[in-house]
Amino acid sequence: MRHADRWLCIALLTLAVACMASADVRLPRIFGDHAVLQRGQPIPVWGTAEPGEKVTVEFHGQKVFTTADRTGKWRVTLKPVSAGGPFEMTVKGNNTIVLRDLLVGEVWVCSGQSNMEWPLFLARNAEQEIASANYPQIRLFMVPKAVADVPQEDISGGEWRVCTPESARNFSAVGYFFARELHQALNVPVGMIQSAWGGTPAESWTSRSTLESNPQLRPILENWERAVQDYPQAIQRFRQQVMAWEDAAARARAEGKPEPPRPNRPTHPRNNPWKPSGLFNAMIMPIVPYAIQGAIWYQGESNAGRAYEYRTLFPAMIQDWRKAWGQGDFPFLFVQLANFMATKPEPGESAWAELREAQLMTLRLPKTGMAVAIDIGEADDIHPRNKQDVGKRLALNALAIAYGRKIDYSGPIYSHMKREGNRIRLYFKHVDGGLTTPNGEPLKGFAIAGADRKFVWADARIEGNTVVVSSPQVSEPVAVRYAWADNPVCNLYNRAGLPASPFRTDSWPGVTAR
Repeated sequence: MRHADRWLCIALLTLAVACMASADVRLPRIFGDHAVLQRGQPIPVWGTAEPGEKVTVEFHGQKVFTTADRTGKWRVTLKPVSAGGPFEMTVKGNNTIVLRDLLVGEVWVCSGQSNMEWPLFLARNAEQEIASANYPQIRLFMVPKAVADVPQEDISGGEWRVCTPESARNFSAVGYFFARELHQALNVPVGMIQSAWGGTPAESWTSRSTLESNPQLRPILENWERAVQDYPQAIQRFRQQVMAWEDAAARARAEGKPEPPRPNRPTHPRNNPWKPSGLFNAMIMPIVPYAIQGAIWYQGESNAGRAYEYRTLFPAMIQDWRKAWGQGDFPFLFVQLANFMATKPEPGESAWAELREAQLMTLRLPKTGMAVAIDIGEADDIHPRNKQDVGKRLALNALAIAYGRKIDYSGPIYSHMKREGNRIRLYFKHVDGGLTTPNGEPLKGFAIAGADRKFVWADARIEGNTVVVSSPQVSEPVAVRYAWADNPVCNLYNRAGLPASPFRTDSWPGVTAR
């Protein structure tokens, strides 16, 4: 056989093998052994096959048929199933796929930035928590980190794993503690899908169409395009910085001093997790429309300098996800930013307080819930280790909002105020048995101001389900703020032991107003 003929045969054989492979029925990676399927809801199952190929899906006594469309895509919807298992699912086309050890229960997505990604092995009491993480009916799935320009149909890896000390160790601590609370309260299987990336802003998790269609969010895309155009100049500046650093490092070594830190190379825009919509495309869309109960979210630190923008961005992102899944207003539960940084001696402005306010305002959306974490942060660590209480408070929201339990699930939320001479009376929702402080200590964290907008620390006391605030320095008060700081000293709770959300009664422009 001539050399050219031999290579032609090899090419034809390769093409034939590729065609045979393309004819195989395939499922996206979110389906696999040990998965949890959502109970009580229609269950979408989808994948690819040869165009026109007949596909059969069998599960729990159901047998449904479909045909792959001209692009090779197919999808069926199974009828709702009650909690239980283990079960098997069989998908047949030109080949057969059998998924084993499937459970039916509650499925939640856990997403956000580093405080959601924060693994169990770095949480408080990590050694003991890992050792006890044996829950055969809790299953864990980690979506690989990726960035994409357009919505992707699948992810590059990931698998469902039974919750054991080994599998839980690197999983989201918040996600794990949330799952544990739900599993113990509901006594059904729980599946957690972790899709999180530290240091990322909310716009990365929002679709481009949503960012483009909202005039208040369009500047995010415009700023990003400018950053892309400036990338060559950024690389040039980086090279100059490296040259300067090399000289400085050499001098430091010669003088026996520590070297200065090396400059960081700018991340290419193509792979930058800050790329607007980049994570929505690569880490959310590939798991849509896998049936879920809801989502939990811990993020905001990377948007803290743009809190007024977040008032629009965050609810738009939530609505974006709900539209993508097509399940209606599924429960979306989030963590309000914890206390962080130095404690200030006097009342003042705070970008972090404004971000918390934007999160609080998002509760206007239906079926949203917020876990307040203003009492469990750490001044010198943006990643507080107490993820147990975060998971528990999120689970309380889930039990009330998703599962209809009549429980105390939120701390006090400011409702309205009434001026009474030289004092202001504050009214709250979620007082749940009354307002209190730990060990009955005096209230802390309240500030009051007159029309001059100069806040001073206030005297505050609990009267029934209200708080009365005043100060001898302010004879005609008009506004009150509570826990309005990066790291406030504050102590208002309800009798369910849940902390009050920081708030302000005024709407004066803040430091992040544009």
